[in-house]
Amino acid sequence: MEDKYVYHVEDLDFAYGKHKVLDKISFTIAPGRITTLIGANGCGKSTLFYLLTKNLRPDSGALMFRGRELGSIKLREFAKEAAIVHQYNVAPADISVEKLVGYGRSPYHSMGRTKDPDLDEEKIRWAMETTNVLKYRDRPMGELSGGQKQRVWLAMALAQDTKILFLDEPTTYLDIRYQLQILKLTRRLNREFGITVIMVLHDLNQALYYSDEILAMKDGKITAQGAPGEVVTEQVLKEVYEVDLRLGEVEGKSFLLPV
Repeated sequence: MEDKYVYHVEDLDFAYGKHKVLDKISFTIAPGRITTLIGANGCGKSTLFYLLTKNLRPDSGALMFRGRELGSIKLREFAKEAAIVHQYNVAPADISVEKLVGYGRSPYHSMGRTKDPDLDEEKIRWAMETTNVLKYRDRPMGELSGGQKQRVWLAMALAQDTKILFLDEPTTYLDIRYQLQILKLTRRLNREFGITVIMVLHDLNQALYYSDEILAMKDGKITAQGAPGEVVTEQVLKEVYEVDLRLGEVEGKSFLLPV
């Protein structure tokens, strides 16, 4: 039976020393949807992202992943369930695209050796085809543009063959053409392959257009959660960003008017 929630979080607390970053936050994330975290800098988005991806441990509260305490799940096991593309990704300039994508198969290897080379090859090729980087398979990463590199990192995540994909500000530093390519690809991965996507975005219009669910944060708390058109209102934006912003509507979707 399909899980009702990918994540169930209740009264979650986290602090860096004496500085409390997350304050008793509670929410759920459903499978098969694109859920986006929004909020001003310093609101706790990145910390929450690190907690959800096992890079940090909460101080208190429940952090459940598919009905289990996330902290009880071993990292290798988690890597077979969820793949992560961080905001900053670094690879040797001379490593080939195919070799880097191949690292996505690491969770399935033992002592550096694969149990099923044919399956590895199949998943690596599928990941490169899906992200449209197969034509670059033999090229070194140092020769690729920023947008091309981001698609390679996505390919490496897809090669992990998971049903959950985390994206930490995937459009940062990309021009508008590559931003839209990445977001359209993300939506295709969700719609066509049923991959649950959890991402952080700063661009509100992109969040409004490409998300099924939005979590709005301020001062370490969840201020609103729900469908973009319901959650992102002028009142919520005022509360979250402390500025007056106006919204319009095109084809039934809300969008932020330029100021």
